[in-house]
Amino acid sequence: MRFRILSLCAVVACLGMSAVHAGSNAAHNEGRSLYPVKSVQLGPRPFYLVEQMQNSKLKRKLQRCAATRKHYSVQPFSIGHRGAPLMFPEHTLESYVAAAQMGAGILECDVTFTKDRELVCRHAQCDLHTTTNIVETELAAKCSVPPEFDAEGNLTNAADINCCTSDITLAEFKTLEAKMDAADRSATTIAGYFDGTSRYRTDLYSGGSRGTLLSHAESIKLFKKLGVGMTPELKSPAVEMPYEGDYTQEDYAQQMIDEYRAAGVSPDRVWAQSFNYGDVVYWINANPDFGRQAVFLDSRYSTEVNDPDAVAALEPSMDQLVADGVQILAPPMFMMLGTDSSGAIVPSVYANAAKAVGLDLIGWTTERSGQLENGGGGFYYQTTSDVIQTDGDILTTIDVLAQDVGVLGLFSDWPATTTFYANCRASGPYRK
Repeated sequence: MRFRILSLCAVVACLGMSAVHAGSNAAHNEGRSLYPVKSVQLGPRPFYLVEQMQNSKLKRKLQRCAATRKHYSVQPFSIGHRGAPLMFPEHTLESYVAAAQMGAGILECDVTFTKDRELVCRHAQCDLHTTTNIVETELAAKCSVPPEFDAEGNLTNAADINCCTSDITLAEFKTLEAKMDAADRSATTIAGYFDGTSRYRTDLYSGGSRGTLLSHAESIKLFKKLGVGMTPELKSPAVEMPYEGDYTQEDYAQQMIDEYRAAGVSPDRVWAQSFNYGDVVYWINANPDFGRQAVFLDSRYSTEVNDPDAVAALEPSMDQLVADGVQILAPPMFMMLGTDSSGAIVPSVYANAAKAVGLDLIGWTTERSGQLENGGGGFYYQTTSDVIQTDGDILTTIDVLAQDVGVLGLFSDWPATTTFYANCRASGPYRK
């Protein structure tokens, strides 16, 4: 895959940023550019993780790769989860460009809609209060639950503020600036409310005018310029559907696909995702060209994934998924993993059941758990926490997912890690 990064100015120009938004970020970006990247740039983190690994054959292989490989290439195995949100504000121009520089072969726009039914990239319909600067702008008054202040000017409802894309129009959305997804829900000032970023992340790339928000259509234009695959996720609406009585879930699902058609994107470059099984089945039946790569995101987290009876009792079952035309299943990493009697990480009963009926698997999300010390990792490592010891186990986990489970790709909050792995372990079954 040929890979080239445009200057940030050129990218902004190619997206046709609105005049409304120009006052916030475009003017700031004037004259700022990134040198064209002729090869993927990984930075130090993947190599740091290799050295944190426990002694093993895998560690030695990765050490040899790190010592001898001169260039790294774009890898479709490496999926930029919301871009590169370990350090960049998620779903922004800057986050996506950073992920592409790190060799992510596929990028994700989580899709939701505004008050005027325009599609935009946000992880949730109601996350503007934690992912943008809306609470410090005049648009805060339009929030579903706006910030409130007492007579002394103290913020009194930090725990309850709720601002949704459906509260504002696309033009209003484009005036906002993105920040790291965080908030201090006990704060009594707006500045304090913004000061909630997790210790293992950073606000280093959230300064100045912060991040540039994108509509879904703009993300498509950007991804085309970057030459990457696209994996939009249709987010569950926070408003009652049909919205305003006539905008149905099917209208919403179809609108997302229509924007790829309008942009001339080939269906084989798009992996449409949803946690809503009805959306996936709709795409398969109404848009079979795009439906072939539709991804069912599995949220059945309470399943005992290493209990054969529990896996067999899933609804829809693995067999039903196949019967309905689903070809790709995407659970969180922990659902595909377990441990054996020796303490090794192995594929789960769930993963083996999916493979047995011919389903392909995609996993999420690595580099989203902070430091993995003393059984750390939380949600994403819950079936393997007993054997997790260091951050180096990130790479051990990725190796099991790629080589033993056989995932097609893996979402990452820092794609350099998955890009490095895929370049060094190119013989894995994800190459299918």
